[in-house]
Amino acid sequence: MSETNKIPFLDLIAPHVELATELTAVFERALSTAGFVGGPMVEDFEKAFGAYCGTRHALGVNSGTDALRFAILACGIEAGDVVVTVPNTFIATSEAISQARAIPEFVDVDEHTCNMSVPMLERFLEKQCVRNSAGKLISLRSGRPVTAVVPVHLYGQMADMDAILDLADKYDLTVIEDACQAHGAEYSSKRNNRWMKAGSMGRAAAFSFYPGKNLGACGEGGAVTTDDSEVAEKVRMLRDHGQERKYIHGLEGYNGRLDAIQAGILHVKLSHLDRWNSQRRERARNYNRLLADNDAVIRPQEPSSSRAVYHLYVVRTSDRDGLIEFLKSKGIGTGIHYPIPLHLQKPYAFLNYTREDLPVASRLATEIVSLPMFPQLSSEQQARVVDETLRFVQDALISQ
Repeated sequence: MSETNKIPFLDLIAPHVELATELTAVFERALSTAGFVGGPMVEDFEKAFGAYCGTRHALGVNSGTDALRFAILACGIEAGDVVVTVPNTFIATSEAISQARAIPEFVDVDEHTCNMSVPMLERFLEKQCVRNSAGKLISLRSGRPVTAVVPVHLYGQMADMDAILDLADKYDLTVIEDACQAHGAEYSSKRNNRWMKAGSMGRAAAFSFYPGKNLGACGEGGAVTTDDSEVAEKVRMLRDHGQERKYIHGLEGYNGRLDAIQAGILHVKLSHLDRWNSQRRERARNYNRLLADNDAVIRPQEPSSSRAVYHLYVVRTSDRDGLIEFLKSKGIGTGIHYPIPLHLQKPYAFLNYTREDLPVASRLATEIVSLPMFPQLSSEQQARVVDETLRFVQDALISQ
C-alpha cells in the first residue's frame, strides 16, 4: 500500500506546516533576545493560558508529570498520604503521586465515560476507609491517611466534577485535576451555575503539552493552573530549585521550568486551539453517525453535562486485537489507551490489587481501541476507517 493511501493514527506534520511562519518567528525571537529560559515568552503564555482556563494563575513547567507532581506537593499532600485516582490512565498520573512521596490507590471507572465512577469513589470512602481516633480517614488497604483525589479527564472529557467535589467536601479531601488530555474541555457545573473549563474546578490542575496533545509543544511542556495564590507561589519555587529569588532557596525544589521557545510555540497554538477542538468534535460526530447502526462497536458516550474535546476517539469491541491487526493491514493506524490498567502493573504490586477489585477498568482494557483522530482528518478518511472496521466485525460475526 502506498504512503498516500495510509491513514495515520495522528498527524503532527499538517498543523506545523500550517503554522510554520508563526512558529519560526518564535525561534527567531528567542535567538535575537537570548530569551531561552523564563522571561516574557513564558510570562505571556502563562497569562494567556490562565485566562483561557479561567484561573488566576497558570505556571509553565517542564512536563505534565512535573505539573501533577508539583501540584500535589504545593497542595500540601504529605509523605505517606493516600491519593485516590483511577487505574485506566497513563502511568504519569500515579508516578506523580508516588514521586510526591504519596501512595496511589485506585477506584473503578464508569463503563460509559471511562472516567472516575462517583459511586465507586463513594464506596471506597465509606466502605474501604475508617476514621481513626484523631478523626483522620484511613485506607484499610494501606493503613495510611486519605487526603486527596485526582480525577483524570480521560480522552478529553471531564469527570463528574460536581459530585467528586461534593464527596471531597464531605470527607475533607483536596481535589487536583489531571487535565493532561483535556485542554479546552468543559463541564456544566451546578455548583457554579455555569460551564467550567478543565483545570478550573479543583484546588489545582495539571496539563501536559506533549506534542500529540490538543495543545502540544514541539517538545516537552506542562502547566499547573490554580486560583490559590499560595499553591501558585509554591509551584513557582518547586519548578526553579526552590528559589524565592535568585540564589535564595526557601526549599529544595526541582529543575522543572518550561523552556521559553516552547512557551512561545504554545502561545501561537493557543489561538488555534478552539478551532482545532471544534474540528475534533465534528470528527467525533461524524464517527458517531457512521457507527450508529452497529452494536458490535461501542461508541464513546458524552453526557449532556460535558463538552468533550476528543483528544482520543475510543471505541470498544470484543476482538480488539484482531481489529487492530486488520486495520494495520489496510494501512490504518490505531492505538490502545491503555492496555494494562495501573492497578495490575508491577510498580503497584505491593498494593495487592486483583482484576476483580476493579472489574470495569480491567475489562475495558481488553476492549478499547483508539481510532484515528486529529483536526485535519478528512471525512473520506473517516469513512474508510469505519468501512474497514465494520467489515472486520461483520466478518467476525459471520464466522462465529
